[in-house]
Amino acid sequence: MSILETKEKNCSGKERDKRTDDLLELTEDMEKEINNALGHGPQDEILSSAFKLRITRGDIQTLRNYHWLNDEVINFYMNLLVERNKKQGYPVLHAFSTFFYPKLKSGGYQAVKRWTKGVNLFEQELILVPIHRKVHWSLVVIDLRKKCLKYLDSMGQKGNRICEILLQYLQDESKTKRNVDLSLLEWTHYSMKPHEIPQQLNGSDCGMFTCKYADYMSRDKPITFTQHQMPLFRKKMVWEILHQQLL
Repeated sequence: MSILETKEKNCSGKERDKRTDDLLELTEDMEKEINNALGHGPQDEILSSAFKLRITRGDIQTLRNYHWLNDEVINFYMNLLVERNKKQGYPVLHAFSTFFYPKLKSGGYQAVKRWTKGVNLFEQELILVPIHRKVHWSLVVIDLRKKCLKYLDSMGQKGNRICEILLQYLQDESKTKRNVDLSLLEWTHYSMKPHEIPQQLNGSDCGMFTCKYADYMSRDKPITFTQHQMPLFRKKMVWEILHQQLL
């Protein structure tokens, strides 16, 4: 059993969160391992494999400072959040793949009808939908407890249309899978304003902001990180993907 697992064994979700944000120093061994993964080697070498996803050295290297994250890294991280939330004290969480929204947008409900095979969306408390807009990552968080969709964008763009498309998807899913009409008047959607959530100060960290928004929102935590923490968050994410375990 790893030291981390031993530490975490007797500690509920909320208690663990209290120290998670302070536990940001990386040990020398961790630094070494991270640098190895970010260093030279065959680009197609598989460094981590889980959730039916394979992460190569080339994928991991999108976590170098100032690089744009790719779909593989974001999807792997979203799966790590879902695994983490299976523990006691966290909201019941589902995360869609980065490929879900483009498919829904281009092909409508029929194109994604089978994406929830074996999953009842309406038994979840939170649903994460990473959004890729050409060269920019953002996030929609669907909160089924509050009947609310929130759009989070680290460049302050609005996502009203995106939320409307996702709300229509929920309506279609509800009708098809459980024969229930969603009362759409009870639902709201909201694009978070730039002063309400941390904003990126460069042209390369939107994927990181999307992942960290997802991390904090899926713990029902206020979003308190800043651009300043991104280099450390990138390193942490390398370690987390290699070990398939969140710090």
